Amino acid sequence: MPHTSHLEISKSAYRRNIKFLQNQLGTETVISSVVKGNAYGHGIENIIPIAESVGIRHFSTFSTDEAQRVFASSQKNSTIMIMGMIENKDLEWAIKNNVEFFVFEFDRLLASIKTAKRLKIRAKIHIEVETGFHRTGFEWKEKEILAEMLVENQAFLELSGLCTHYAGAESIANYVRVQNQIKKYHEFKKWFLSKGIKFETHHTACSAASLSYPETIMDMVRIGIAQYGFWPSQETYMSKFKQLAVNRKNPLKRLITWKSKIMSLKRVEIGDFIGYGNTYMAPRNMLVAMVPVGYGHGFSRMLSNLGKVLICGKIVSVVGTVTMNSICVDVTDLKEVKKGDEVVIIGKQKSNEITVASFSESSQQVNYELLTRLPQDIPRKIVY
Repeated sequence: MPHTSHLEISKSAYRRNIKFLQNQLGTETVISSVVKGNAYGHGIENIIPIAESVGIRHFSTFSTDEAQRVFASSQKNSTIMIMGMIENKDLEWAIKNNVEFFVFEFDRLLASIKTAKRLKIRAKIHIEVETGFHRTGFEWKEKEILAEMLVENQAFLELSGLCTHYAGAESIANYVRVQNQIKKYHEFKKWFLSKGIKFETHHTACSAASLSYPETIMDMVRIGIAQYGFWPSQETYMSKFKQLAVNRKNPLKRLITWKSKIMSLKRVEIGDFIGYGNTYMAPRNMLVAMVPVGYGHGFSRMLSNLGKVLICGKIVSVVGTVTMNSICVDVTDLKEVKKGDEVVIIGKQKSNEITVASFSESSQQVNYELLTRLPQDIPRKIVY
């Protein structure tokens, strides 16, 4: 049965984004495609084959369930890395299937060693160090005990990476904090080397750090939002503006387009209230269109009387309160509007466009939040 809306995912846009990013990063740096949050709302099962078709062979997830979806979707035996949640009981699955994972506490390290010994398979781990994010990571004061454990159990551990994460590389307000983190990471790296402990890869950079702090580009970068065609922030874009101004084009192309259709049309007389409550009174005789998309589909309730959509190539306004399953839009000024006409919620229609950025600004959501809130049951289809 058809859904009330659908998402289109552009394969050609993804290819262009990866090409731009590779030019920025250099050919020696591995791109790990971050697919947490259902690939930022695009769908893990959709993104994996697209990414593999353009040469991506490394994927980062937050949790085991996401890693299992990547594992099932990969056709190229790509490397999978879990950056966050993995239960100790699930370490066996990861180790058996060569899935790499972050280790940022002794409990997980001990469990990894125990499981690897039992399986007689080396666990592929990435040691995360605390550099100033204060969320996960081994503290500087823990380094001696950590080093001892890594050396003593080297027969059971493959040191796949030494990593950290920056606390807000997308904002200049965090510049000093990020610089201190970079310094602290290199102190860890130098200290481990002095103890004869070597890691296969060094990686610290997300999309924002990769684009704004070139010194953070190491053996690998973990690229999330940028691969999907979005700048991490306006500041990140402005940091590259002078370079990009040469071609006068934004090199990052949005993959996602969100479409629905008009469910019904209704005439409303001047002075009548539209929808729940009395948030919108018709200022004239109006024609309103019902669109079967609401906050249950990721169209925020905060867009009540604020949101915009595209119909017949024109930008039209949401009137009344966004409900769970629908919105009303003012189509009074459209000449030949009819039931079944295409509605673009995010994307282009003729010469006009509604971007995720404008959509999120109206609802006070960041791009990341809006994208990842798109329900998994909305059909997603690949377009060229």
